[in-house]
Amino acid sequence: MKIVVTIGGSILVQDNSYKKFKEYAEIISQMNTEHKLYVVVGGGKPARDYITMARGLGASEALCDDVGIDVTRLNARLLITALQEAAYPKVPHNFQEALEYSQSGKLVVMGGTEPAHSTDAVGSILAEFIGADLLINATSVDGLYDKDPKKYSDAVKFEEITASDMMDLLSNKDIKAGTYEFFDHTAIGIIKRSKLKTVVVDGNDPENLLKAVYEKIGTTILPE
Repeated sequence: MKIVVTIGGSILVQDNSYKKFKEYAEIISQMNTEHKLYVVVGGGKPARDYITMARGLGASEALCDDVGIDVTRLNARLLITALQEAAYPKVPHNFQEALEYSQSGKLVVMGGTEPAHSTDAVGSILAEFIGADLLINATSVDGLYDKDPKKYSDAVKFEEITASDMMDLLSNKDIKAGTYEFFDHTAIGIIKRSKLKTVVVDGNDPENLLKAVYEKIGTTILPE
């Protein structure tokens, strides 16, 4: 299968440690022996910190996004370093470059592309662009909830949810750079129109990527 994996920056960047990068590199390399993988990584807390500083300096939301994109690309470089010879050495800046780099037979790891596109949006567009069979989103919780489970004890997890219902959940949210919750409208729209099978898993355990391919885990987004 062609599989696109998106990994939240908050998962990879923890306590200024390289360990999650190494753990993910091992699992991704293993998966890549059976499937064609593409990886998109987020910016995490470092991106949010820089965005906050840029916003404090009066930067526009588009410029704040650009700052965050730079950080995602640094994270991509670190994961490429961890993957060593398995990964293409350059970080693509757009989807055409990602496709071109993949012709080398090596893993492609990328960060952001342009303002107003979250990591999830980049992952879904990339999946559509290369005709992926599966999109796996590794996030900081074990699936999609009706509200933040870290803040609300009565949050309800969805085993399955349609893209249309996700749109309804997001309809009243104010989305700014660095504050995306789960998926933005672009990501959901791409999933729906491409009929893209998508699974959201707890990224704290990299082995959940493997489980998402063969088992029922996390939340499945139905492209309806």
